[in-house]
Amino acid sequence: MKKYRLLLLTTLIISGCSMVYELIISAVSSYLVGDSTLHYSITIGLYMFAMGVGSYLSKFIKKDLFNWFANIEIGVGVIGGLSSLLLFLANLYLESYEIVMYVEIILIGTIVGAEIPVLTRIIEEDNKDLRITLSSLFSFDYIGGLIGSVAFPLLLMPKLGFFATSFMAGTFNLICATLIVYKYQSRIRGAKYYKVITPVLMVTMIAGMIVSENIGHFIENGLYRDTVIMSEQTPYQNIVVTRHKDDVRLYIDGNVQFSSMDEYRYHEALVHIPMSVTDDRSEVLILGGGDGMAARELLKYPETNITMVDLDSEMTRICSENKIIAGLNQGALDSDRLTIINTDAYEYLEKCDKKYGVVIVDLPDPNNEALAKLYSNVFYRMCGNVLESGGVLNVQSTSPYYATKSFWSVTKTLESEGFSVAPYHLQVPAFGDWGFNMAVKDENDLVTDPSKIQIDPSIETKFLTEENVAMLFKFGKDEMPAEGEMIEVNQLTKPVMIQYYNEAVRNWE
Repeated sequence: MKKYRLLLLTTLIISGCSMVYELIISAVSSYLVGDSTLHYSITIGLYMFAMGVGSYLSKFIKKDLFNWFANIEIGVGVIGGLSSLLLFLANLYLESYEIVMYVEIILIGTIVGAEIPVLTRIIEEDNKDLRITLSSLFSFDYIGGLIGSVAFPLLLMPKLGFFATSFMAGTFNLICATLIVYKYQSRIRGAKYYKVITPVLMVTMIAGMIVSENIGHFIENGLYRDTVIMSEQTPYQNIVVTRHKDDVRLYIDGNVQFSSMDEYRYHEALVHIPMSVTDDRSEVLILGGGDGMAARELLKYPETNITMVDLDSEMTRICSENKIIAGLNQGALDSDRLTIINTDAYEYLEKCDKKYGVVIVDLPDPNNEALAKLYSNVFYRMCGNVLESGGVLNVQSTSPYYATKSFWSVTKTLESEGFSVAPYHLQVPAFGDWGFNMAVKDENDLVTDPSKIQIDPSIETKFLTEENVAMLFKFGKDEMPAEGEMIEVNQLTKPVMIQYYNEAVRNWE
């Protein structure tokens, strides 16, 4: 087995890289299209099926085994290295993104599936002990898969992003192909051609990795309507800021979070309505809200101290240091009345022993399992546990028009935890019709009859008035569930919210 150590190492690398490609395809598809459960499931299932096809087809390979093995390395390196770029281009220019996704999965899976059978036959020619051959090959194969699956979320994606990660994995495959060609050239037919092709492809992948940031800017300018002025991949999300004339927009994982032209509508409704209902404004908790806009509105109340819990420290840093965003939030994130805690909202509530007069949940839409958890019955139960007697909980709840089931599922989930709920909504031009659910545990006439809510006249607003607040609590027929339609509670153990939300996305695409 000693003479084939390089081939065993290659098995480890190709397995690790193929795992990275599989995760890249799943992550890019979830990022661009949504519904992460669906895309990860399809990728895994189709990939395993394709590996079976590759293993079956390998029986027709009867000679030139080293040529075939080199071709496997080259094929996986080129297709995998270009995988994320091709997916983004397909999303930009093709109507059927899924076709490119499926073709990539099938090609990579089929090629990788042929690897072990071909390599087994190569080694078996000199080493007749099939037991040792198979145990060695599968050991390296499984270890490589583990390395790839751990490195992708912990190191590669946070540090490199989609493009550099796929180009780097392709580079590793082509380095292996080059080493194989030079070490075993006497057993490779047409080795002189391979000795030119593999280094050229390897250098191409290295070049792609070097210019990946420029490629990213090109793709982003195609994905986003306006000019991208900042883009950063954090350990948790992709943050993009665009600008067109006076309109600055912030996107998280491709979803717009605010437009500078109208964000005041959203944030005034989010903050000042519950602040007009509570009896205690002294301590307010914001879950999410890392852009600082909700904090800006809360700082208009001189008696209020704010705790902000946002998972991503890079988000709060960017929105504090970026001059454009800091100008929009009026430096709220640097206020001495604001305490920023960068941790998971769920974990914070589990350990929190402090009480708040108002809890504002300003989290991204529930388009994946991690976020759907933060719209669950248990999460709202924990929110209730940190409320003072008479305190108010307010939850951004997606659109009652575009995602009707999602919106009313939030209402029903809050009610299942004993809250009295007052849903309301308004038009935000950048989003459309957008909604909130205000909830209290104790009796409150203002929640029962929102027409009595009076906005503090000393608070400066651009949208809210004494007259228009009551109108926000009225809904049209097309913003309500269809007659007889069952809307379920979003349970921690049964996250129907993902299904509702992704169904809405598909309907409006």
